[in-house]
Amino acid sequence: MIFLYRLLFLPALLLASPYYLWRMRRRGGYAEGFWHRFGEVPPLPAKAPGARRIWLQAVSVGEVLAIAPLLEAFRREGHTEVYLTTTTSTGYQLAKEKYAALTVGLGYFPLDFWAFSARAWRQVAPDLAILMEGERWPEHVAQAQARHVPVISVNARLSDRSFRRSLRFQWVLRSLAAGLTQVLCASKRDEQRFKALGFPPGRLQTTGNLKLDVTIPLLAENERTSLRRELGLGAGLVLLGSSTWAGEETALMTALKVARERGLKVSLLLVPRHAERREELRGLLEKSGLSFHFRSTGAAAGTVDVAVGDTTGELRKFTQLADLVFTGKSLAPHDGGQTPVEAAVLGKPVLHGPRMTNFRDIIRSLTEAGAVRRVETHSELIAAAVELLQDAAQRGKLAAAAREWSEANRGATERTLAVIRAQLTSIY
Repeated sequence: MIFLYRLLFLPALLLASPYYLWRMRRRGGYAEGFWHRFGEVPPLPAKAPGARRIWLQAVSVGEVLAIAPLLEAFRREGHTEVYLTTTTSTGYQLAKEKYAALTVGLGYFPLDFWAFSARAWRQVAPDLAILMEGERWPEHVAQAQARHVPVISVNARLSDRSFRRSLRFQWVLRSLAAGLTQVLCASKRDEQRFKALGFPPGRLQTTGNLKLDVTIPLLAENERTSLRRELGLGAGLVLLGSSTWAGEETALMTALKVARERGLKVSLLLVPRHAERREELRGLLEKSGLSFHFRSTGAAAGTVDVAVGDTTGELRKFTQLADLVFTGKSLAPHDGGQTPVEAAVLGKPVLHGPRMTNFRDIIRSLTEAGAVRRVETHSELIAAAVELLQDAAQRGKLAAAAREWSEANRGATERTLAVIRAQLTSIY
């Protein structure tokens, strides 16, 4: 099956390249390390005597943040080197900021074509490959098989959409399934889905979701005060739009206006999922009549109605300022949702739309714990946001439930590390 994949990859890449080149130019930040995508690897040191090298692929910001405990454990325990790759420019920049001291190198993941992948594999020469979440690349896995290198899929999950698509092309997955040494599933539902697709049951194990083990450095009171001032947030409540998409920001602006009409002191903090939408947001804000400030332009000169967090890697800090959080990409026409985990870990009351399909199990668990509230439409979002901003007791109840849920769902990191340690031990 890999031969057919190799045969079709280049034509498919040529057809898709105009769209992806346009998207890369639109989002920006891809010039650095551009040739990594064609198999060029940044200079890596020679492998230390007795050390085992891991090639870890984490696609973007969420996955890059989730691997922190793994990287810290590898460094703490010694004799393990990590070459870390990402796919997106935002993930790459965040990895450089956070993990330069915890890795032997950082790069972009190569295009999954035979020549590019083989070139990268020769240079990295890992003893173990780890793929985060939805990363399952046939050529990458085939290169590992050819070199007898084990591959572990960590925090493995299948969204509703991916599962439906995979069922239609189940025959394509057979060689891929055979090449994965172990699949560590984020939930029992994910494990059941991998079984349904023909993955060998003996290679499947539910270790839990690494993102639920997240540890977020807390801002000191003076740091919170300073950050509020830099963003232009005045005294009073803060409504946060977390990783928002088009249409959701408009509803949140309306919620802000309604809340103020009812006498509430409240500001809006918008963190768009894609920072390159800043000009689109600027147009919306100018039409709204609200004063605003973009974080990317530096510190605000004074207080504003709306602060826009259009920077990378700061959402966790922004969330600590929030009194109420709306999780984006969850209202029509969008689908999939953005993660509610960080807000829950920080004990924040959370609103979300009905389309959280990429976090179905997490949302179900949070709902059962009484830690989130669902809204069906933009109008319901406005009404619920205003209601909760007016009711500190309701917000407190949701927040307390979120903190309890977070504490009860820890442990995935250690279970995952146990499997990786056993695999590394078996190599020598």
